[in-house]
Amino acid sequence: MAKKSKLESRGGSEIRGVDLVEVERLLAFMEKHKLEEFEYEREGIRIRLKKASAHAGGAIRVVSAAEIGRPEEMHAAAPAPKSGGAASRGSAAAAGADIHLIKSPIVGTYYAAPSPGADPFVEKGARVEPGQVLCIIEAMKLMNEIESDVAGEIVEIFAQNGSPVEYGQPLFGIRPQSKK
Repeated sequence: MAKKSKLESRGGSEIRGVDLVEVERLLAFMEKHKLEEFEYEREGIRIRLKKASAHAGGAIRVVSAAEIGRPEEMHAAAPAPKSGGAASRGSAAAAGADIHLIKSPIVGTYYAAPSPGADPFVEKGARVEPGQVLCIIEAMKLMNEIESDVAGEIVEIFAQNGSPVEYGQPLFGIRPQSKK
């Protein structure tokens, strides 16, 4: 008779050594004590939890890796945004205070396109609407769609395809649509 996996024996509360009940308790602890970030290590498993704050900009939606494609293929095949680097950061600042920044709500790897070889979600000069997907950030094998929270025009793309991004790092500069 075959052995039952740890996942089955614990009633589905464990994934590859990570006790989901324990993670839920840690999340409740963070909420109770109003912590933004928490790191925990036990029995060789290290867990780092970081809360996406409201001022990070943009919304995220978790999608499965199967929906997106394999991350290692995206590094080589997805087209890079046309702008980026230190020079573009300066140009966004020079454009004026009317630029709305979409910042990374999580630490991960930035992808400009939904799959290898596909067109990027947005390019410089594109018009965007609230809720429109701008990019994907992969974090812990989960693909997170980053959405615009304003309507307007993309004036700057700060991240490079396949590059790591940090929490709070600017990803896009959007000139909000003027109210009529």
